Amino acid sequence: MRLAHRAGERLMIGADVGGIVGLYPGFSAHDELELLVKEVGLTPLEALRSATQYPPTFFDSQSDFGAIEPGKIADLVLLDANPLEDIRNTHRIRAVVIGGKALQRADLDAMLAGVASAIKKQTGCAAEEKKPVAS
Repeated sequence: MRLAHRAGERLMIGADVGGIVGLYPGFSAHDELELLVKEVGLTPLEALRSATQYPPTFFDSQSDFGAIEPGKIADLVLLDANPLEDIRNTHRIRAVVIGGKALQRADLDAMLAGVASAIKKQTGCAAEEKKPVAS
């Protein structure tokens, strides 16, 4: 990937696709952003574009996604710290806006607890707990 990046190729994140055991949608995207910066050499801005701007271009869906504009689907993650200063700040989630509904940190924590409980109930095993970075 480092060679592709150096050659000017656009990279996109993709760890959240597929049903890979041990990958948790959302969490793995944040981990992948960090790896793109630390291991591949992308700037934080390039890594963020790999998750937000480039996929709509690749999938020819720019009319619906990829920017915050009237008429577009604009799900947002609101952070407590600037990811351009440190890509790990993408873990510092204050709120999420999805489908026009704002979910605050407490709402997100409750959802995560529900998922962990469902996993434990279904499998008898506790889910690996990945706690979000507190603000």
